[in-house]
Amino acid sequence: MWISPNTDLFSEQAHLLNLLPKDGVLNDYGRVMATEEGDNYFTELRGDVAWQPDSALLNGRLIKTAREVVWYADSPFRYIHSGVERQALQWQGGSLLQLKRKIEELTVQRYNSCLLNLYHDGSQGIGWHADVEAIESNDVIASLSLGAARKFALKHKATGELRELTLEHGQVIVMRGETQRHWLHSVMKTKQSVGPRISLTFRCFPEQWRTQRYGA
Repeated sequence: MWISPNTDLFSEQAHLLNLLPKDGVLNDYGRVMATEEGDNYFTELRGDVAWQPDSALLNGRLIKTAREVVWYADSPFRYIHSGVERQALQWQGGSLLQLKRKIEELTVQRYNSCLLNLYHDGSQGIGWHADVEAIESNDVIASLSLGAARKFALKHKATGELRELTLEHGQVIVMRGETQRHWLHSVMKTKQSVGPRISLTFRCFPEQWRTQRYGA
């Protein structure tokens, strides 16, 4: 059963709280689905989507990561990140589109794309970065976590101020406003023994990215 943030007064107010002290908005909707439902979505996504290693161009060499990614969207959006061109795949049906509709209803926001990351264990994370497509538009990015709990951190670009929270199985957070302009974020690595995790970040890419390339 999908859990609405409006099921009681506490949760209705909690997801409206801003966890950032300034220059952006981070809302925590908490765990929005039952454990069994989250388990089912995790299993379906891990087996059904077109996972591939992420890649970056470093010192002229193409480096592939153990972390796997896939990007789905309404249109074949494309941009260049870490020296490598990225192009979105067309949406596939089933669990991914179900989750897209649920996240849109939950956050009262439409998204035209979703970037999925698969972290196989605690040795895999993602370094400090901001999501370039949202910087100019002050766009909303909704993130759903499935699988092992992992630490998510934000760092202010000017002051270095840190904010951290642990993302649990079935938890949703949303970054809004000027967050990408002023804050970097990261999924931290850990030496603890943890299982795999899938993150789904729902975004709204600018329409002009259908035909143009943007650097990051």
